[in-house]
Amino acid sequence: MRIILHPGAHCTDEGRLVKCLLSNAGLFLPRGVVVPPPGRYRQLLPSVLSRLEDADPSEDARDVMYDFLIEEKPDGVERVLLSHENLFCIPKLAVSGGQFYRRAERRLRAAARLFEGDEVELFLAIRNPASLLPALYRATPYESVEELTGGVDPRLLRWSDLITRIRKAVPGMPITVWCNEDSPLLWAEIIRAMAGLVPNEKITGGFTLLSEIMSQKGMKRFRNYLADHPGISEAEKRLVMVAFLEEFGVDDAMEEELDLPGWTDALVDELTEIYDADTLRIADIPGVRLMMP
Repeated sequence: MRIILHPGAHCTDEGRLVKCLLSNAGLFLPRGVVVPPPGRYRQLLPSVLSRLEDADPSEDARDVMYDFLIEEKPDGVERVLLSHENLFCIPKLAVSGGQFYRRAERRLRAAARLFEGDEVELFLAIRNPASLLPALYRATPYESVEELTGGVDPRLLRWSDLITRIRKAVPGMPITVWCNEDSPLLWAEIIRAMAGLVPNEKITGGFTLLSEIMSQKGMKRFRNYLADHPGISEAEKRLVMVAFLEEFGVDDAMEEELDLPGWTDALVDELTEIYDADTLRIADIPGVRLMMP
């Protein structure tokens, strides 16, 4: 069996991914792909993984967890999709200790032990710290970004450090990463990849994020274009998306307000340059698939 873990990151899809998975649960189930309702594991799974950071699971821990997660007969299940942004930690701890998710590798080692005999796979969205840190700050009780980061210069934060730590901790775990900024163009591909579907296979909600940043007129024309060109590849489809966004994109929906005290345009530009270079480093880490438009 394959266990797909999607722990966010925080302030990326805002719950849209798990909603999309659930809307496709009926399509996935005949293929042996199960999407458990988050209520079954939202409290349980992080708690269990936290305990297993420093202890070995009992002999029946895996079977007990499956009893909570899966109503269907396990013999017919090949893949379980789990999405929970607090799997690593709560938002206020997301950048504690001057790094992203300092306990992530311990949680994933615990998951590998819990589901021993199965293949555990990680799907993770990352986000430009220039917009992530203000969003995290607003989601926490902290009174400043400096308190959120423990005083660490945001220029020092690297997603590639997190991925490298995870790769060293669980070297055999497949890792798929994408930039949250690219999610509208990659959304359907991300859902298909998590479910193990082939490219271009029809799903529900594949253009949900695209419709949030494109006008209704543009979406109508875009869908008409796809209907007239049913055989185009995913790469060609992304080019079409970009072309339609250039003409029909909703500017307010595609722009983010970065109104933190002391944050200048120069700092935002510098953080963005660092993030872009860091993303390229992630692409070079062995065993990591970086999804890009």
